[in-house]
This record gives sequence, C-alpha cells and structure tokens, in this order.
Amino acid sequence: MTLEKYTSYKESGVAWLGEIPEDWEVKKLKYISKVFNGATPSSGIEKYWNGNISWATPTDFNKSSYISNTERFISKLGLNSCGTTLVPKNSIIMTTRAPIGNIAIAENELCTNQGCKSIVIDKNTNEKYMFYQFYTKTELLNSLGSGTTFMELSSKELKNIKMPLPPKDDQTKIASFLDERTAQIDEVISQKEKLIALLKERKQIVINDVVTKGLDKDVEFKDSGVEWIGKIPKHWNISKVKNIFKLIIEPAPKANDEELLSIYTDIGVKPRKELAEKGNKASTTDGYWRVKKGDFIVNKLLAWMGAIGLSEYEGVTSPAYDILRAKKDIAGKYYHELFRLKVFSQEMKKYSRGIMDMRLRLYFDKFGDILIPYPSYDEQLQIVEYIETQTTKINMAIELQQNYISKLKEYKATLIDSAVTGKVRVVCD
Repeated sequence: MTLEKYTSYKESGVAWLGEIPEDWEVKKLKYISKVFNGATPSSGIEKYWNGNISWATPTDFNKSSYISNTERFISKLGLNSCGTTLVPKNSIIMTTRAPIGNIAIAENELCTNQGCKSIVIDKNTNEKYMFYQFYTKTELLNSLGSGTTFMELSSKELKNIKMPLPPKDDQTKIASFLDERTAQIDEVISQKEKLIALLKERKQIVINDVVTKGLDKDVEFKDSGVEWIGKIPKHWNISKVKNIFKLIIEPAPKANDEELLSIYTDIGVKPRKELAEKGNKASTTDGYWRVKKGDFIVNKLLAWMGAIGLSEYEGVTSPAYDILRAKKDIAGKYYHELFRLKVFSQEMKKYSRGIMDMRLRLYFDKFGDILIPYPSYDEQLQIVEYIETQTTKINMAIELQQNYISKLKEYKATLIDSAVTGKVRVVCD
C-alpha cells in the first residue's frame, strides 16, 4: 500500500478538521456508536469481586493497542449492583477521567470503572479505524474535559465529537495500512528502547566497577571482608558510614526564604520549585532542616530505593529526612554514586527497620554501621572525573536514541492523523 492525495476535497465544517475528501462524511460519534459509562461495585461486599468478568480501569492501559487482561475481575452480582455495562469484544475503551484520552480495543468482553467509557461502534463502521481516529485526538479530548478536583470528559461531550468518515471499505484499507506501518515503527522504537536499557545498564556497570575497584586494575587486591563490596585495592580502607559522616540537626531560621530541596529516587537532590508537580508545596519551611552544599539528604523511608544523594545546593529540606555531613575529606560525588548503587540499596534495605517493604525506615544508628570503601581523597577525585567522562559519553548516546524515538513517535502520530483525516489516501499497489 502507498499514499497519495485525494482527487478533490470539500470543507468539513469542523474547525479542527478543515477539508476532507469529497466522498467522506462527518458524523457525531453518537450516530455511529453507543457510549457506556463505567462504575465500581462496593469494595466492602466480597461476593461482588473475584468473579470471571474483566473489569478495566486506567491502570490496565499500557503500550499495547489492546486490553486483553485486567488486573481485577468482578462477579455477575458485582456487575448488576453498580450499573457498569458489559461490552463486547472489539469495543473501544477510553480513559475519560485524569488522564483523558488513553485508548485501547477490548480483546474480550469486559466492563470498566468510572474512570473509563466504552464505545461500541456500529456495524457500518470499522472499529480499528475509529481507534486510530481517537489515537491523535488526546489534545482535543482534553480540551472538552471539565471539573474542579479533576478533569473528566462527559458522555455528552464525547458523543457530540464530530468524526470524519470515509466509506467503510476505505476505513478498512486505512486501518490495515496503519496496522502494518505502525507495527514497523513500534518495532524500531522497541529496539531503540532496548538499546537505551543496555546503555543504562552499561553506565551502572562502569560506576559500580570504579567506585568499588578503582581505576587501576593492575594493583594488588585484597578481600574487603564485606560481602557486597568483595575485593578492593590493597591500599584502600574500609570504614563505617558513621566514621566518615555525621548526622546534622540544624533547624532553619523561622520565616526563612531558603531554597526548598527534596530528594528523588531517579534524579537525586533538586530544588522543589523545579519539580513542583512531583510533590505538594510546603506552606511554611519553619522547623525544616538546614542543608549546606556538599551535604547528603537521606529519605529514611525510601533510602533503600535510591532516595539518597548529594546536595549541590544551599537550602532547607523536610525534617522527615536525615542530613549527613562529611567528617573527613571526601569527593562528594564519589559517595553520591556509591550510595545510589543498586547493590548498596540492598545493603541499606538489610539495615532498615519495618514490618513490610513500604514501611521500612533507615535510621542513622543503623545506617552508620554499614561498611563502605574509603579510598584516598585524591583517588576519589580521579574516580569522579572518570565517571563524569564515561557517563557523559553514555548519556549522549542515550539522548541520541531518545531523540530518535521522539521523532519516530511524532512521525507515527502524523501518519495516523493524515490517513484518518483524509490528508493522504491509501492506495493498494
């Protein structure tokens, strides 16, 4: 199949759509489908749950164009109790409540919760063509949402969306063409994502190797006596965390205007204002801890998941965090990389207290007893310089692949939009 322009066009009468091919129509969704709301059975009634009816929620949407399995199931009693509707295979399922516009096709009969709506397309319309129609309409769908506590797309607004419709045979051609082309694009994206994963893994291997083994692989090694570290250069020392760092409790002055800092598992210490969407804003920082550049912030609850890092900023942070300050000469970035190693995260987990993973807390009296490498200050600096050089190269390679993926996704969206709005015509070779 190839693409070319249609012979003649006409005005669609829809502002966002513009011109459409001469033999196409424009119809409101309510004239070519039925739209059903979802609902949730009472959580306190056991007999409503764990039946054999698939119950889709926004968490069931992933990269696939289909929903084949759902995380939760309800019983027939649960279905009848709450008013959600069982819709047939090939229905279009859409998230309509924060987020709005994620779509998938039901591979099997299912129902949904109130965060989704089900669209059952009539027999004169190709459901996969309609899936592709909605694929690039996220911005439009969100513009039609309303609400104060959260945005929601109402059934009325959804039903009144105007859709461009070619003859059904052409819908089928377009859908088949897009299935083929998007599958090719998705495969390339998948390969690029695998390459990125390998590059990230390579970066971790490089960091892990040099912070625990040093740069000179020809030096004599010795057993560190610490399981997670293994062998280290013979001239290195092993020390407890508390012999290198001390716990700092330095309250910030009242009514201060210091930079509010937080620690994130993925990016380390950052000013909260740069990532306001990641957390609630503090109404006051009175009673917060003072942080100096070079200090380490430790989230006691999530330290074992990577929420520990070097602060390159002056500021204040939540009293729920611990602040560590070096007692000896150190290269801060060396210990930043060491503390964020996956193998060290597992070590922190061993020293954390709690009855379940999400309740574990790492207090300094235990954290301070963990044994860590202590190379000389000069060697720490050399290791940091090496890490920065190597990770810069790897990060550039990752960014290159990420940019390529962005362009592929942009091309995919443009291709779909052009085909389903009649900007290009699918021609069988």
